[in-house]
Amino acid sequence: MGVASSDPIYPISVAARLLNVHPRTIRIYEEEGLVKPSRQGSKRYFSNDDIEWIQCLRDLIHDDGISIPGLKKLLDLSPCWEIKSCDPDKRAHCSAYIDRTKPCWERANTACAKELKQCAACEVFMQRIRGAREKVVEMREVRRGK
Repeated sequence: MGVASSDPIYPISVAARLLNVHPRTIRIYEEEGLVKPSRQGSKRYFSNDDIEWIQCLRDLIHDDGISIPGLKKLLDLSPCWEIKSCDPDKRAHCSAYIDRTKPCWERANTACAKELKQCAACEVFMQRIRGAREKVVEMREVRRGK
C-alpha cells in the first residue's frame, strides 16, 4: 500500500528543505492560519498536499506580490459550499455553512472536518490549491508576453 498525498510524513525540517525555506517561514504560515500541519505531540508533520500548498503560497507571495493578509482575504471569499454541490442534509449540519465566520479548512476539529479526516484533504481545498497554482502559471505567462 502506497503513501497517500494527504498522509503527514515530513517533519518540519524536511518540509523546509523540500521547499528551500527556513522552518520559521512554515511556522509563520501556520500562525497565520494558511497551513494546518498534523501534530504528534509538539512535532509538526506535513503531507505532500501540504508541501504543494505551501509552494503555491510561496509563489503567490514572492512571485505575484500578494501579501499574507491579502491571501487570507481571497481564501475567505471562496467558501466550499459555493464550489461543491453538497447534499442539503450534509450542508444543514456543516459547521462552515452554519457559521460563516471562518473558512471550512480552519475548522479541523468540527464534524465536517472529522468526517473528511482533515479539511486539508478535502477535494474542495485541494481543488483550490490546484486552481491557485494554475493562476500563478497563467499570470507568469501573461507577464512574459506569451
